[in-house]
Amino acid sequence: MPQEEQVLVVERRVVDEVGSFHGLNFDVQKYLDALFAQGQPRFIPRPQAEKDPSFKQLIPYVVMTCEDRFLTYVRGKRAGETRLVGNRSIGIGGHINPVDWTLFSADFYKTYCEAVEREVSEEVCVEANHADHVVALLNDDSNEVGRVHLGIVHCWVLDAPNVTKREQMITQMDFLTVEQLQAVRDTMETWSQLCLDGLPQVMSRIESAPQSDARI
Repeated sequence: MPQEEQVLVVERRVVDEVGSFHGLNFDVQKYLDALFAQGQPRFIPRPQAEKDPSFKQLIPYVVMTCEDRFLTYVRGKRAGETRLVGNRSIGIGGHINPVDWTLFSADFYKTYCEAVEREVSEEVCVEANHADHVVALLNDDSNEVGRVHLGIVHCWVLDAPNVTKREQMITQMDFLTVEQLQAVRDTMETWSQLCLDGLPQVMSRIESAPQSDARI
């Protein structure tokens, strides 16, 4: 019998104690300090996490940009989250599993960042240097998917638009301008709509932030 998938969660009360919100919240460090405090992150079976709104699954949501265009794709039939099949997305990411904690240390956030790199590399191949900016927290309790997930929004600024898919569930992948994305906004999953609406603030924060080390 296959072993149940374990996913990284925090109790909803952790978010509520810092301050519940809808959409994007740009007070990033305040939330990260609470989410990754000693004893807060834990793994529970995914079937339980998907049905129990007293937990929030922590999901990295990586938006990629290059030369004023943003990576977008449509979730195909092989998507892991069947409730999002057919929706357009501007976020790459997924659940954090115990494999990411093989070399577990007390630095939960550092381990999380390493897990983000692995998760992205499983879905797409990025053959470009990039700077990783953690720009927002993302929450949407208006639907059954959002109620049990909490997004940590990253923006990867690429020096070339060299991204190809690895996962079969990724279809119709392309880099589009904000105007082109706005034209297809109604086809997007809710998280991507919220990110699209917040892109001006995201890019403003990146432009004013200290330069991060680029990685390939």
